[in-house]
Amino acid sequence: MVHRRCNTAVVQQRYGITVPFDDVPLSEHRRWFERLAELGYSDVWTGEANSADGFTPLAVAAGCAPSLQLGTAVVPVYTRGPGLLAMQAATMAELAPGRFTLGIGTSSDIIVERWNATAFDRPYQRVRDTVRFLRQALTGEKVDAEYETFAVHGFRLGRRIEAPPPIYVAALRPGMLRLAGREADGAIVNWLSADDVSRVVPEVGSGKEVVARIFVCPTDDTERARFVGRMAIAAYLNVAVYAAFHEWLGRGPLLEGMWEAWKAGDRKAAVSAIPAEVVDALVVHGSGEECRRHVARYVEHGVTVPVLAVLPGGHDLERAVEELAPGA
Repeated sequence: MVHRRCNTAVVQQRYGITVPFDDVPLSEHRRWFERLAELGYSDVWTGEANSADGFTPLAVAAGCAPSLQLGTAVVPVYTRGPGLLAMQAATMAELAPGRFTLGIGTSSDIIVERWNATAFDRPYQRVRDTVRFLRQALTGEKVDAEYETFAVHGFRLGRRIEAPPPIYVAALRPGMLRLAGREADGAIVNWLSADDVSRVVPEVGSGKEVVARIFVCPTDDTERARFVGRMAIAAYLNVAVYAAFHEWLGRGPLLEGMWEAWKAGDRKAAVSAIPAEVVDALVVHGSGEECRRHVARYVEHGVTVPVLAVLPGGHDLERAVEELAPGA
């Protein structure tokens, strides 16, 4: 287990992984959650796009492995009404007192508009308003308020929880990163290199948790890892919000060939145009030991909770989870 120093005290470094695992039925995840806890993982975090929803896998984990911290990274602020989002967060907080963190974000125009028939309108304001609503609603207070992007009249949670869960905001560029630092309890970042962390964390500010979802392909076959990495990068970094993020990070010239080919409809050329140096920066690969050392660089640069997202194509899942474990 990695440790980090906080002032004069040494604290145990949290170390998470993304669930549920691909190709493992949710009904069979009990043994996996138990095994993760045995191996020293401290956290499990979910996403929400077009697979499992963000809350149900965590509800399963809550009962299977009572030592694990649970978090959503992230659920979109558009695809549920504010009241329903508060209800689901409160349910998880009641199910796993002191162990659940609600991570929210804008998601993307593809998920919100194309898949969920909702306008992707004023994302910064919608996240800000949602945080402010949740802050009040999760205390059990009655909410009757007009926000800039929605209004809530007369909502009150029907079940009291011991304490409101922390709220983290998914953020990429300065505006949202600063919002996370100013109004939330932490930030969740995604698709960035270990070196990029040094630019991102100062925008959040001091004293806040920073969760980083880190894509990992544990294999000694470098070309295989780069092939897998290119496929993942093409799927994500052609989405407008991620393209803008990497422009801000200064990676635009390296990705211009991919973007041009993608816009022209040539997916094969787009994937081929991604330089190896970009893959090596954004996708952790190599032996288990090499991967753990690379992940440690994220922590050294300011990430407080690294959360691995294991890509297919490397070692089989059982081996990958064991070799990537913090105590391996």
